[in-house]
Amino acid sequence: MSQADPKATPPATPLKEWPLWEVFVRSKQGLEHKHCGSLHAADAGQALNMARDVYTRRQEGVSIWVVPSAAISASAPDEKGLFFEPAADKIYRHPTFYEIPDQVGHM
Repeated sequence: MSQADPKATPPATPLKEWPLWEVFVRSKQGLEHKHCGSLHAADAGQALNMARDVYTRRQEGVSIWVVPSAAISASAPDEKGLFFEPAADKIYRHPTFYEIPDQVGHM
């Protein structure tokens, strides 16, 4: 009867079985993170490293977010009427009633 070698490397998980991660990058000129693509990675740390290598090759990014695709919830485009129209009657949500100081600049 043979024993399993405790030093043996466990079998590698095929890439397609790794979870899918969505990648968001904030550029040097931007104030927000923008979705730039997806990748498969074993965990968040590996996803960050892979995203850095794939999506910021020219050192254009200052921050990267990676989010498991399974954790993202989205509204359906065909339900946009039901989802967005109730906001049309809430005019106070639009900044037309406010004066923004010049020092703010980016709003």
